[in-house]
Amino acid sequence: MIKVLFVCMGNICRSPTAEGVFRHLLRQRNLEDRIEVDSAGTHGYHAGEAPDQRTQRAAAVRQYKLSDMRARKVASQDLEYFDLILAMDHNNLTVLKRICPPDKHDRLGLLMSYSKNFDDDEVPDPYYGLGHGFDLVLDMIEDAASGLLESLEQRLIEEENPGVEEGSSAGNGTD
Repeated sequence: MIKVLFVCMGNICRSPTAEGVFRHLLRQRNLEDRIEVDSAGTHGYHAGEAPDQRTQRAAAVRQYKLSDMRARKVASQDLEYFDLILAMDHNNLTVLKRICPPDKHDRLGLLMSYSKNFDDDEVPDPYYGLGHGFDLVLDMIEDAASGLLESLEQRLIEEENPGVEEGSSAGNGTD
């Protein structure tokens, strides 16, 4: 099982959106039993709250249900438990690096590093902006989540077949 945590500041806009989009992709590919996903915030401002209503509305238009989620703050055990911890922006990545043990820094990264169609390396925070910002966040997260899933599917294949590299002749009977 690969465990992924998405992180933004308050866990009410970007990271729950990423969690909802990624859960949807996992269901489509029947990978829910192979990849676990959650979200959290670097700050506890909204702990226990549902995602922002504007986030939920934008997500619902695209058939993502976020209403059951509740905001929470990143806990120290998250840094041990999750295999991949993906921040939405550099500020939150910096916070994660500050609280994460140095030997676990290889688990940290930016979600947008998996994007194929956007040059941005950060998902912008739509909280103080206009409504269209939530749609842009969805566009960006859908793209990056798709790229992330491709990467994790490859990792699962490699874990199932250790020592067999893509394109190798292993197992074809040609010794």
